[in-house]
Amino acid sequence: MASGEDDGSVEEKDNHKKRTISPFALAWLTFYNIAMTAGWMVLAVAMIRFYFEKGTHKGLYKSISKTLKFFQTFAVLEILHCAVGIVHTSVIVTGVQVSSRIFMVWFVTNSIKQIQNEESVLLFLVVWTVTEITRYSFYTFNLLNHLPYFIKWARYNLFIILYPVGVAGELMTIYAALPIVQKSGMLSVRLPNKYNVSFDYYYFLIIVMISYIPLFPQLFLHMLRQRRKVLHGEVFVEKDD
Repeated sequence: MASGEDDGSVEEKDNHKKRTISPFALAWLTFYNIAMTAGWMVLAVAMIRFYFEKGTHKGLYKSISKTLKFFQTFAVLEILHCAVGIVHTSVIVTGVQVSSRIFMVWFVTNSIKQIQNEESVLLFLVVWTVTEITRYSFYTFNLLNHLPYFIKWARYNLFIILYPVGVAGELMTIYAALPIVQKSGMLSVRLPNKYNVSFDYYYFLIIVMISYIPLFPQLFLHMLRQRRKVLHGEVFVEKDD
């Protein structure tokens, strides 16, 4: 899913486990999360300023696309963090979430310019921005051992509304792109060709939409379990990935 609500990272473990990471890793994670918090705050300010100046969301995506693509692509490092072990969460879960975000940015919204002014694009952009400012600021303050309760509360409560709304925005955006992709044949490979392979981007987008059906409930329930564990102290025994 493209929610960005991955969990179980080193920043959220108990103090003993946080002390086991190297000073270099701690410094890097702190820098990374501060940079990502700042980046998404820049996006938030740019979005608000654009709306007040233009009075419409049309043209918003184009105005922020470079910044959005940079910071969302930069999040690929989170997969590396998991792979090398400085963040203790599933590489698969993080990979799915990060790659789905990148897919939405580069291969849907950026590639299919006709849908950039859709209200659904504004919907998931707002959700992503609020989610990421909350998430990265949570990680930053937790790493610094100065976590304000309101950020902790926001981290584990806002997703209940933001996650489904963001998913709805993503699905509506992909749905809006379907007729355009079908008519243009963009990003598709037709036979005959020298490689003797074919790929239909239209049907691929449909498969992507269908994949939300099994993935969304799993990730949403995972976040609910994390919420109960962190805010209410409940303990869950989960199998290792």
